[in-house]
Amino acid sequence: MTEYKQTFEFPVTIYYEDTDASGVVYHSNYLKFFERARTELLRKVSLSHQVLLEQNLAFVVRHIDIDFLSAARLDDRLTVKTQLANLKKASMSFCQEIVNPDGKILCKAITKVACINAVKMRPVATPHEIVMGLTNSDW
Repeated sequence: MTEYKQTFEFPVTIYYEDTDASGVVYHSNYLKFFERARTELLRKVSLSHQVLLEQNLAFVVRHIDIDFLSAARLDDRLTVKTQLANLKKASMSFCQEIVNPDGKILCKAITKVACINAVKMRPVATPHEIVMGLTNSDW
């Protein structure tokens, strides 16, 4: 299996809208932070979801394993770290972590996404330019 070592880092600030009544990040919002980081990683390798949609392509989450380790709170400034873990013909997996400025992992996930034809809703091969961008780039 190929090992990918590049890590993409995306900053996140916790706003009031991200929290519950006690000022703790609501659990589903971690998924949003992970999604934003993967989206920005695509932009970093010169491709956007808009361009994919124009080609009737999309990435959909197929599976996610998530561990909530410690709470994030209102006004925290965090970093989402994203690393490509596995790449197949029509899918890829990412290891992602949300860490505080001290490097403490607050939440981690392994997310498997599939590349699909957005009209037929069927798997298709991941475009070559995405594969090349994710595997041959200095993020």
